[in-house]
Amino acid sequence: MLIAEPLQKVIDELSKLPSIGKKTAQRLALHLLKTDVNDVQKLAEALIELKHKLQFCKVCFNISVEEKCAICSNEKRERSIICVVEDAGDILAIEKTNEYRGLYHVLGGALSPLSGIGSENLKIKELISRFSSEKISEVIIALNPDTEGETTAHYLAGLIKPFGIKVTRIARGLPIGSDIEFADEATIGRAVTGRIDI
Repeated sequence: MLIAEPLQKVIDELSKLPSIGKKTAQRLALHLLKTDVNDVQKLAEALIELKHKLQFCKVCFNISVEEKCAICSNEKRERSIICVVEDAGDILAIEKTNEYRGLYHVLGGALSPLSGIGSENLKIKELISRFSSEKISEVIIALNPDTEGETTAHYLAGLIKPFGIKVTRIARGLPIGSDIEFADEATIGRAVTGRIDI
């Protein structure tokens, strides 16, 4: 079947998104075709605004409108604890639990030599530099429970412990091979409150 070029372009672009295959992209594109033009315009404007108005926090690398994100700017947060996560989506998941009141640090991924991701590709130097400018007593490692997450957690623990900072890992309430971002609030909440020394 020959697909009209404008429709094919939308399918091709949507299929570049994570977890969106060609069939799902085609369904979404056809849905957008049937949708009122004003709603499609609002979606397009929201996507453009996303790219123009958001940036990464200069302290923790969370998503932010300002130079410092709302969490780093909030003086009511527990400023002596940093929770290290792979990406900003993990912060959203942990925040939904209302169990954690400290600060965060987004690494931007996990060590994966097979994919060419080494320590120089992550925000590890920036994490270590926070120890001299902030009074940190504990670092919670909340990385995905997969091979890359485990490797990164042990690497970080080796770097952090010489600073005399307590290093903990969230409890194993999350199934191996899953992503924090997709776990339910109760599971994440139990994992954060039941964290263990590493």
